[in-house]
Amino acid sequence: MKQTLQLRMSQQLNLTPQLQQSIKLLQLSTLDFQQEIEQFLAENPMLEREDGVQDAGEEAEKPEVSEIVEDGDSLRWDEVRSNASFDEGDENDPALRVAKLYSLRDYLLAQTGCLPLSARDNALISLLIDALDDDGMLSQSLEEIYAQLPESLVLELELEPEELQIALQHLQQLEPLGVGARDLPESLTLQLRVLPESTIRNIAIRLVNEGLDLLAQRDYTRLKRQLQCDEVALKEAQILIRRLTPRPGANWSAETIRYVLPDVIVTKVRGQWQVRLNSAAQPKLRVNELYAKLLQGDSAAALSGKLQEARWLIKSVEQRGSTILRVAEAIVMRQKAFFEYGEVAMRPLVLRDIADELELHESTISRVTTQKYMLTPRGVFEYKYFFGSHVESESGGENSATSIKALIKQLVQQENQHKPLSDSAITEELARQGVVVARRTVAKYREALMIPPVNLRKCL
Repeated sequence: MKQTLQLRMSQQLNLTPQLQQSIKLLQLSTLDFQQEIEQFLAENPMLEREDGVQDAGEEAEKPEVSEIVEDGDSLRWDEVRSNASFDEGDENDPALRVAKLYSLRDYLLAQTGCLPLSARDNALISLLIDALDDDGMLSQSLEEIYAQLPESLVLELELEPEELQIALQHLQQLEPLGVGARDLPESLTLQLRVLPESTIRNIAIRLVNEGLDLLAQRDYTRLKRQLQCDEVALKEAQILIRRLTPRPGANWSAETIRYVLPDVIVTKVRGQWQVRLNSAAQPKLRVNELYAKLLQGDSAAALSGKLQEARWLIKSVEQRGSTILRVAEAIVMRQKAFFEYGEVAMRPLVLRDIADELELHESTISRVTTQKYMLTPRGVFEYKYFFGSHVESESGGENSATSIKALIKQLVQQENQHKPLSDSAITEELARQGVVVARRTVAKYREALMIPPVNLRKCL
């Protein structure tokens, strides 16, 4: 086979290191971005902050930080105990000033130590405390716990399974009420039994042990027949049960707290909505002048690469801030009605709308709107919150999915709890307001809002 040389021309897109760096910084969240900047500052002597430099008479802007807690649970201050005892000379030790999380286990062990019991009984209660889950419930049976004990320990203590039952009874007398229960009915019953004796309390005890399934189904007719009570007594028993805590240890579980630093701040000035970068989220960098002057000599040629890297980074940081601000301004202009009237006025918006307006690629808008937040008079929102599909209205206009969800939520909140609205009734009510959607769409949005179906919303 004869060998030949051929010339072929083709186009290939290569990302320069500067462009790769800009894309990486753009897609980072604000907190990750700041960590990345700190790493650059530590590794590159040519970089330094100028955040502390300001003109005379200019006040430093206070950083505005919004705290968001996952799962909607906040850390209760009464569960945090500070170590306030200091030895002489230790008052300046920061390690001693760190708040200590007082766990459910610590709380239960402290109560156990106050009981007039032997060391053996305290050890058995401690064994059961270690078996509790995060909700303060005993998910394992006593037989399973006994079977998992080392045989040598059982023989040494001459331990019998009945002793664990006695230890459990002591544990269930501790606070929070309901701790150590093996299921939901037992937890609620433990909380009800400490209440004063009354007919309603007794009905509530029977209700949690015999009729929780019927209560969840809102089958009040069968409940009244099964408990042999009237509607008034059943309603009072239901109100009493709602005051109880189904997860007695939930408030003691350690939750991870996430902090969100808004990238931009939206304010209304003289009737106009304005957007500005949050100075606390936008670091100010500059090239160290001392090291830059050293580069004028031949002996400092090794620092030239660091100088170029510092200039690229400063440019990338400025470009990141500019892009985030431009996208935020475009979103605010499109969603003015939301800032004025709330979710019901949210307009349909997709990434391509902003991309076309700013003459940027849609993937760039996607990176900007991910894990970027704006602080507004209505709260802190991720950029992506303002985007959503559209549904055509009867008048030929468009409604966003967010506005329709807000209308559904509003209708459910205003409904008669004795005769709640079905999905079909909600669909008809939306149609009367000019929003024409299918019943299955209403059902999908209702489920997304975590609103129970009509049979589970009915109350006495």
